[in-house]
Amino acid sequence: MGEERPRISVVIPTRDRPELLKRCLAALEAQTLPVEVIVVEDSEGRGPAWARNEGVRRAQGEVICFTDDDCAPVPGWAKTLTAPILAGAAQATAGRTLMDEGATAADRAWEAIVGYLQDQAESPGSSSPGFAATANLACTRDLLQRLPFDESFPAAAGEDRDWSERAAGQDAAPRLVVDAVVRHQSGMSVGNFLRQQYRYGRGAAQYRESSQGRRPGSPGFYTGLLRAGFNPGLAPGALVCAAQVATLSGVFSARSAARR
Repeated sequence: MGEERPRISVVIPTRDRPELLKRCLAALEAQTLPVEVIVVEDSEGRGPAWARNEGVRRAQGEVICFTDDDCAPVPGWAKTLTAPILAGAAQATAGRTLMDEGATAADRAWEAIVGYLQDQAESPGSSSPGFAATANLACTRDLLQRLPFDESFPAAAGEDRDWSERAAGQDAAPRLVVDAVVRHQSGMSVGNFLRQQYRYGRGAAQYRESSQGRRPGSPGFYTGLLRAGFNPGLAPGALVCAAQVATLSGVFSARSAARR
């Protein structure tokens, strides 16, 4: 008899970050369930959407999880995240992405933004319906074959929002599993955070232009986002405010480039 097909595969896009990748792989070795691990090295810079799709093409599991090379899933992550899917209660699930020890103000600002987007994923006023961070996501193989990531997104900016909304449109919005946690590498500087938010703005412009009917969130949504930013402290809150300016700059930059 041949080897039994794995029930769970984990896909990790990576590019030129071997030390972080080692940390991620060590965390996966400590999982309480056996998992097949697929590492996709994006040496040509084709983007994380391509890398995830390539991982899906190579994976054997009936459920496929995604995390990033700068993340370390906690023990039991794979079992907790995939339980609703394996039980037939969901087609996709998403967990929390929390900062590791020693988090900077920029780290806390990023964590606040991502957590708020997840909490507001089902809100009618959300700017990202169905949002799930691909650093902590699981899906059935069938869903991913029907709904691959859009490889026209060139960077890690907007492709997750695009996929999540398309999944929600097919009644497959990821179910939030709060106990399925991955720890994100801490140490982000203010400059790196604002550059990241600028890239997110450029990705947001493409996200909105890629499908009719996508609009910015309601005023109440953004008020809530700023409030969430100040929950961990004054400095993270100020950075969440600055992030909105950086994101808008990215949006305007992308739109200006598209008109040229």
